[in-house]
Amino acid sequence: MKSLNIPKGTRDFSFIEMSKRNYLIKIIREKFELFGYHPIETPSFEKISTLIGKYGEEGDYLMFKLLHSGNVLKKIISDIFRKINNKEKTIDIKKFLIEHIANKALRYDLTVPFVRYVGMHKNEIVFPFKRYQIQPVWRADNPQKGRFREFYQCDVDIISSYYRSLWEEIELIQLCDEIFTKLNFPIIIYMNHRDILGGLVEISGIKNNLWKDFITSLDKWNKIGKNLVKKEMLCKGISSQSFDKIAFFFDMKENFIKKEKYLTIAFKYSKIGKNGIKDLSFIYKNINSISLKNTKLEWNISLARGMNYYTGTILEIVPFHNNNTNYSNYISIGGGGRYDKLSHLFGMKNLYGVGISLGLDRIYLAMEKKNLLQTIYSYPSKVLFINFGDEEVLYAYTMINFLRQKGISTQLYPHAVKIGKQFKYANDNNIPFTISIGKNEIKRRKIKVKNIKERTEKEYDNINDVVNQLNIDL
Repeated sequence: MKSLNIPKGTRDFSFIEMSKRNYLIKIIREKFELFGYHPIETPSFEKISTLIGKYGEEGDYLMFKLLHSGNVLKKIISDIFRKINNKEKTIDIKKFLIEHIANKALRYDLTVPFVRYVGMHKNEIVFPFKRYQIQPVWRADNPQKGRFREFYQCDVDIISSYYRSLWEEIELIQLCDEIFTKLNFPIIIYMNHRDILGGLVEISGIKNNLWKDFITSLDKWNKIGKNLVKKEMLCKGISSQSFDKIAFFFDMKENFIKKEKYLTIAFKYSKIGKNGIKDLSFIYKNINSISLKNTKLEWNISLARGMNYYTGTILEIVPFHNNNTNYSNYISIGGGGRYDKLSHLFGMKNLYGVGISLGLDRIYLAMEKKNLLQTIYSYPSKVLFINFGDEEVLYAYTMINFLRQKGISTQLYPHAVKIGKQFKYANDNNIPFTISIGKNEIKRRKIKVKNIKERTEKEYDNINDVVNQLNIDL
């Protein structure tokens, strides 16, 4: 018999894990709605034409493509072999396969499907449109610690028409601060700006056609280090002189004011660079005036984020550690930024977008590592009624229904087996209380409640007293 397993990069979740995950989702959803975001959902898969080309080459490569099924696939394959047998030299097998065998893909993120949604429903939407989504996404990545092929994203985005406002970025930073304050989990939000990177490219002499290569490599700065990034850039055609002109800025450990001062001097003749500084200064100074509760905001000049669609502010969220705030030591638990031109790819002008995506699985793992979820636990049931037989169960069922109406999760052991086995079931499933109503209890009109962990029993005269006690103990 073959051993049972699941695909790499996917996971099963126990009810204990689900309780903790649902707790996180509950807090995140409550804060999303507190800030005025509305929920939507989009399909798990989209047309390839919707997704392809929006994330860069790596994103296109890591996308799960879906094959046609049934007779459609059979007919397409037959057509290919017919063309090959007829020696039709003009056929491009790769192109033919992409166009005809797989024209759908599992969504790679929630942002691109959201912008597609806006395009389809723009006549029904009131702008600015604030939405949130909490749904799974899929990436054909190499599975490793903290990196899965199926995982949940918790996204908030704002799409505005005709106007963009940096107050939207400030609100998103505040929202993250609210969420992680509630979770008692301090964070650092690193920010940067695509125009800052554009300004550095400009003053370094890197050619415009190497912009995407520059961003892709720079995005690895905090993961693989300066030397390997330089080596990769050189292989892509970026000169050593150009790299050395700007490498200093990516390693700067100064505070915001000093970084602003250095870059203002460097961008003396760079309009795009000055624009990036202006935006970040507005965000930073206003955030300081408003103040954050449990979040540290830092400017990381090497922050690039590989998504092709970002155009302005970019953000990255990592856990905060008092002794060491080195970005490279920690896995990102969220990120986002401004994408004012993504709507253009769907034929929409004058729409400006910005958003944040929180990685539910990354947050879960980071909080588990710090033992912050140990007390978050939901019992499968609060009460188990012991089964003494049909007559006793029928007598007890009025009480079972009453407890459920009062919101107390209650279950009945389905079989009238040995009492010890039923108590063991409660103990093994972390059900804190049992209620026993046998013939003796019925005769005396008593309700016997046992606290499993404390191994104590107490009798009550009526079910209301039981409810009051359970609400105190639970």
